[in-house]
Amino acid sequence: MVEIFIVAGEASGDQIGADLMERLGAREGIHFSGVGGDMMRAEGLQPLFPMEDLAVMGVVDVVARLPWLLYRLRQTGNEILRQQPDAVVLIDSQVFSRMLAQRLRRAGYKGPIVLYVAPTVWAYRPERARKLAPLIDEVFAILPFEPELMANLAGPPTRFVGHPALGRRVFDAVGDVRNRLALLPGSRRGELRRHMPMYGQVAAQIASSHPELQFYLPTLPHIADEVARMVEDWDVPVELVTDRARRSELAAETALALVASGTATLETALAGVPMVVTYVMDAAQRRAYRRLSIEHISLPNIILNQPLVPELLFDHPDAARLATSIKDLLDDEESRQAQLEGFRQMAAYMQTGTPEHPRCDPAERVLSLLDARLNGGTAA
Repeated sequence: MVEIFIVAGEASGDQIGADLMERLGAREGIHFSGVGGDMMRAEGLQPLFPMEDLAVMGVVDVVARLPWLLYRLRQTGNEILRQQPDAVVLIDSQVFSRMLAQRLRRAGYKGPIVLYVAPTVWAYRPERARKLAPLIDEVFAILPFEPELMANLAGPPTRFVGHPALGRRVFDAVGDVRNRLALLPGSRRGELRRHMPMYGQVAAQIASSHPELQFYLPTLPHIADEVARMVEDWDVPVELVTDRARRSELAAETALALVASGTATLETALAGVPMVVTYVMDAAQRRAYRRLSIEHISLPNIILNQPLVPELLFDHPDAARLATSIKDLLDDEESRQAQLEGFRQMAAYMQTGTPEHPRCDPAERVLSLLDARLNGGTAA
């Protein structure tokens, strides 16, 4: 029996982890343990503790929960060292993943450690790539340009594996009427606190100028009750959607999405939905952003290296400015079609990768690392 320990700390990682488990689950004799959410549970994982304990972002949230995060770090590391699995897969959650990998290596763990989702060394702190090299056997990148960049920065071996959302594209599933507007405020509680009041104000302003639109908000089951309380006093009705099948159905009827910067921008683009991207930074994020030279904050713009999608990054919420950007796009059919064409180009790029770094199957890469360990060689 091959034992694989997988750690996902947030919703996007849960999706990636579930996809990897499904791919590997087709092989006999593989057992999974670790940390994950609802999607990984559906693939048979019995989590060590709730994934939501790790779902924090920004220095403010991390500092507020630091003792608990350190406890979970020790608990996870001790469990891996007790089990001695054949491989460890750490999905995103970069700070937690790096600290866990350090803990395992210092304690003498010899198995392969995979980091699934490369750190954003192209945006800030490129020295992180070199520091990961002695800790991580292989990085699985979800963006096509990352393997070459990691190599140039002396990082660990990196393979482009794409993203699970590539398998759920619905470009051709276009409804006869697109009369819905999707609201995606993020899934971390810090993001919800900063975004939800602004989203409610924006929805009210959009409803007054476009009364034909119906609003829906995709969310996760474990925060659905909290989100429901947040929308109770909104001036417009909004449908909360926790089911992925229902979310895919609604994508075919969606004229536009308002999306918080993050992986959701990639999923929205691959679903063929035009969007406006926003983000309200906390104090620490504002200080960090001012030190950086970041040209784009949404994954479609980053991948295509062009300002295809409107981006509004705020120090403080600005519902009026955001509503104006959404109205402008709703009234501009040419710009929406230009987005869709760009999304198709992005999808084609991500399906294949580059000639130097073609897209790989992440399950095959894990199996290759396991085979190398068992046979004392190097992964092909």
